[in-house]
Amino acid sequence: MKVFVIGGSGLVGSHCLTYFREKGWKVEGSHCNYATDRTSYYNTLEPQNKNNFDVISFRPDVIVHCAALTNVDYCETHEEESYQHTFKSTEHVCELSMICGARMVYISTDYVFNGDHGPYNENDIPNPINIYGKHKLLSEQLVINSIIDSLVIRVTNVYGDEARAKNFVARIIKQCQDNKQPFCLKLPYDQFATPINAYDIARAMFCLISDKKKGIYHLSSTDYMNRVELAKKILSYLNNDQFINVEPVDSSTLKQIAKRPLLAGLLKVKFTNEYPTFVFNSVDNYLASIRKYSFSEWKHP
Repeated sequence: MKVFVIGGSGLVGSHCLTYFREKGWKVEGSHCNYATDRTSYYNTLEPQNKNNFDVISFRPDVIVHCAALTNVDYCETHEEESYQHTFKSTEHVCELSMICGARMVYISTDYVFNGDHGPYNENDIPNPINIYGKHKLLSEQLVINSIIDSLVIRVTNVYGDEARAKNFVARIIKQCQDNKQPFCLKLPYDQFATPINAYDIARAMFCLISDKKKGIYHLSSTDYMNRVELAKKILSYLNNDQFINVEPVDSSTLKQIAKRPLLAGLLKVKFTNEYPTFVFNSVDNYLASIRKYSFSEWKHP
């Protein structure tokens, strides 16, 4: 199997590169703004750029599109930029997939739902309430309608080992490292989601690609919690967790530019029915696996 991973330097993409290669697939990954020694340059907004990795010559069987502009508030105030980076880039990847005769995997989000009655399954009707969610939904529909046997995987609150430590779990730990004085974290108690380890996304995606699955799949772990609960769980694994005070607040007090789906999250019933022996890790599993480091020694990969 030959796979091209767009966004291979990011959280999900980097885990796909590692896991797929471990399983014996020939995999190439790309970066655009954040270069690594494992990825090649490819700009999805400039498919004719002479510096782009030669995907056509690589002849992938599958193209995985992990790259995204995920700053929800920024997307809300930069709608055209969001449209370009989310929808137009996906349109170009669809065209690339058709040229290569490759199947396509698109990574999407629970933000395609309004958050009124989550967690959601694949049969629930999307109704995004912010620009980011609207553009992700448009991109989903484009992929499904354009590419034969395409696959859309929805995930949310992704965490795990990451070079830039951008995910929520890593950021909390880094804040604890960087701050020398006690500080307060104001977090919403009314925003619920289903955190998932990026490593598990790669493992599950490997199963879905191997078995030539198509359509929409939701992936999630066993956790369903709000940001306050998640932060407190992270802090409970640190040696001096009393150094940080978590203050639960209502979302409205945060004055976030983009609306957030509150009762969000995803149900993985479809995936579990098809892969009943597959076991997802929990946040506790992940934190326990790296607890061997003390608070001051906790390192990001």
